[in-house]
Amino acid sequence: MTTDPDLLSNARSERVRSVRSLGRRAVRERQRLFVVEGPQGVRELLSYAGSVARDLYLTPSAAERHADIVGLAEQAGVRVRPCTDEVLAAMTDTPHPQGMVAVAARVDVSLDEALAAVGDGFVAVLTNVRDPGNAGTVLRAADAFGASAVLVSDASVDIYNPKVVRSTVGSLFHLPVSVGTPVAELLAACQAAGLRILAADGSGTTSLPDADLSVPHAWVMGNEAWGLEPEVRDLCDDVVSIPIVRAESLNLAMAATVCLHASSSRMLLP
Repeated sequence: MTTDPDLLSNARSERVRSVRSLGRRAVRERQRLFVVEGPQGVRELLSYAGSVARDLYLTPSAAERHADIVGLAEQAGVRVRPCTDEVLAAMTDTPHPQGMVAVAARVDVSLDEALAAVGDGFVAVLTNVRDPGNAGTVLRAADAFGASAVLVSDASVDIYNPKVVRSTVGSLFHLPVSVGTPVAELLAACQAAGLRILAADGSGTTSLPDADLSVPHAWVMGNEAWGLEPEVRDLCDDVVSIPIVRAESLNLAMAATVCLHASSSRMLLP
């Protein structure tokens, strides 16, 4: 039994401040730890990456509602620490973290390891994606539509930002994610691995229905405001646009979801 019998009730304690400090990127990078909030994210962490989980903080009522999560934590040897609502709120940047917070070690893999998982599949490449919600949604879409990996450049948002982690809703723990490589190196590695590089950009002359998605490929996603830089587009094998009937454009997360769904559908064809 790993459950701590002592209820954490001091919202100003050193332990609470330590967990709260993981909201800062510098602290996360130094300690190589991050925070997972809410039952769905914590459940996926413990189910798919339980070995990296360190501590689980939850209220007594949450422990009662989610006995399965407590069981998963105990099976993984994770220390379960009951705490008050006030303590839990003080640990995060959200006023209502849904009753639980876990601390875990990083789960990203090397670029070589991520590319080794591709096989005949496809990957998503985030070049300069800065919005945490967009990054998390792209990662979730990649998971939903069967991408082999997600490759995140050094110029993109930190995937361990609490807002990114929340918006993946656990998908962060389902597929290989590589981080920290400059864009040019990412694309060169993809090409060396035999992937066709497709820029998703409104300037593309190839319409999505006409794009060759039958071979292993990488979707390259740009910045929310300015899209892909010309020098990045020039490194790609093709520039693909999504046909739009009336709207001026799609936001990054929507466009990425459409492209990844198209890849999933095409790769499943005989």
